[in-house]
Amino acid sequence: MSWSSKRPKKERKPAVIVRWAWKMGWQPGRAMREVLEWIEVLVVAGALAALIMTFVTVRMHVPTGSMIPTIDPKDSFFVDRITYYFRDPKPGDIVVFRHTEEVYVKKVTEGSPAATAKVPTGVRLLYLNTEPAYSTAFLNDRFATWASGTPLQLTTADGRRYDLGTKAANAKTVADLGIQTSERRMRYVKRLIAVGGQTVQIRDGAIYVDGAKLTGERFDRFYYSNDARFRFGVEPTKVPEGFYFALGDNSRDSFDSRYWGFVDDRDMIGVPYLRVWPLTRFGTMH
Repeated sequence: MSWSSKRPKKERKPAVIVRWAWKMGWQPGRAMREVLEWIEVLVVAGALAALIMTFVTVRMHVPTGSMIPTIDPKDSFFVDRITYYFRDPKPGDIVVFRHTEEVYVKKVTEGSPAATAKVPTGVRLLYLNTEPAYSTAFLNDRFATWASGTPLQLTTADGRRYDLGTKAANAKTVADLGIQTSERRMRYVKRLIAVGGQTVQIRDGAIYVDGAKLTGERFDRFYYSNDARFRFGVEPTKVPEGFYFALGDNSRDSFDSRYWGFVDDRDMIGVPYLRVWPLTRFGTMH
């Protein structure tokens, strides 16, 4: 036996899709087999990409200046979706979460106050009385605090107002007015300030959590609290369990928890970890 003799090459197995075709009784030619093999490669690559984007990472950017100087407008970065499977979000984290951008009338129940007022479907909601339609949950929370007999008026994005009568004693949500909603949701990027069970307040440009001032590089900025539209955090505000309070680093130009309240833990996506554009700012984040 000669040691110099070469071992015969192991024949490469046909692609799974080709073997499946054989089992189905189809005998594709050489050219068609190559096409099928490429189709299999593309399908597998697409499936892996979908899994990664769903469970591992996602790329995004911030279109506004709400996180300056930490994140500039048009910065593009990757978000780690795994971290919060192993630890809870904590104050100081830059967090990415889903948030309702707009609320629409999806359906109006026949015989309801909304139907009587002829509220149209598909229209965007702006206000219920003076409460902004930040989300369906926000409207329901506000609505639940009103006494029975409170006059109700709905304002839509086209500037029209609809009188819905008065609040019934058993009405608890906007669905009880005959309004079924749908929401357009987007990814937001903010700085996490407080977690469920903590009390947060902005005072003289600084943030206090449970009475203690937050200090350090992550909180070394001025936080505004002098807008009449701010409903949360101006006075001591307790964060509900399972929710978070989040602000933009550039709070003068940030639509955040001061307006609409709290981030639901179920809406949390992850943390930014790598900035890839522009190249002059390439590098890790956090």
